[in-house]
Amino acid sequence: MEQFFLENGDFILKLTVAVLLGMFIGVERLFVHKEAGMKTHALVSMGAALFIIISEMMGEKYINLPGFNPVMIASNIIVGIGFLGAGIIMFRDSRLLGLTTAGGLWVTAGIGMASGFGLFNLAIISTVLVLFIFIVMNILEKPIIRISGDDIGQLKS
Repeated sequence: MEQFFLENGDFILKLTVAVLLGMFIGVERLFVHKEAGMKTHALVSMGAALFIIISEMMGEKYINLPGFNPVMIASNIIVGIGFLGAGIIMFRDSRLLGLTTAGGLWVTAGIGMASGFGLFNLAIISTVLVLFIFIVMNILEKPIIRISGDDIGQLKS
């Protein structure tokens, strides 16, 4: 068992960091009762990290194969998350719902990609900034919405 962890320590670290950072973002989403919470954000972040790890491994294995570009895997993560995010966004009773959650999932995938590449400082800094946006901006938004009237209040994310 020890051999398994020694051989796969890099993968375990990358995936674990991705899961934990995704969970931190998901916790905030749960506190504000949004559609995608801890599990969704953790899965998106880990999935992105997993695809990056696969991309790197395939790049090493097929480095001399003409036409093979492992970066295409990374670029398709963004397309896939865009599709997932589009499913979250809803328009109901003249109100736009889920836009911030979709944006959060999109950036969570980026955090997972950074973790997958081993760019842990970038992933952690990005997570802190996402939480700043979700928490601090939410606090700052409330008085602005009250002052501006109900029109902006109708756009909920």
